[in-house]
Amino acid sequence: MKRWLCAFSVATIAALGLSLRADEPAKSEKKDAKIEAGKVETKLAVGDKAPAFKIKDSAGKIIDLAELTAKGPVLVRLTCGCTGCDKELAYFQELHDAYKDKGLTSLAVFKEPDTKVEEYVKQKKLNMLYAVDTKGESWDVWQTKTMPTNFLIDKGGKIVSIAAGCDTTGLLAKKLSEKAAAVVKTDAVDVKAKVEEKNKK
Repeated sequence: MKRWLCAFSVATIAALGLSLRADEPAKSEKKDAKIEAGKVETKLAVGDKAPAFKIKDSAGKIIDLAELTAKGPVLVRLTCGCTGCDKELAYFQELHDAYKDKGLTSLAVFKEPDTKVEEYVKQKKLNMLYAVDTKGESWDVWQTKTMPTNFLIDKGGKIVSIAAGCDTTGLLAKKLSEKAAAVVKTDAVDVKAKVEEKNKK
């Protein structure tokens, strides 16, 4: 089912274009708008304050979004280990590496069994914060059903970009990288090109 959802998201993105809404004003009528790429409803919109969100990491330590955004911007990625999300991970690892020294924290939340995620993390050498949510409660908190969905949150807790849907070409991650660069006030890194260059080696 998860593979089907990601495959559906990829096809929808190709047909309708990527859903990056950082330039949209935070108007009340936007709050019930559909995210184009994923064709799902969300009550959260760009300009809204990020919801209160806490989740335990693999060691049982509480990750508190409010504490993270008090220090700097945060990229929350609600994802899984399906084929599409797996292919897309390299771009988001590159994005994390590009801006972590500028203050960006990346948090991946996986809707997978703990043991599967632990093995996956080792295999992929994941170097960002991550947590497991097998029940999918995080998707309820963030008011989305699309997998994956990415929320870029500025220091202080305001949502500055929402990117929904799976894109294995890296274009979505590239555009999100540009948004992240603007938030941390630095030059944008072309994460798509970087991953493609590494794949050639």
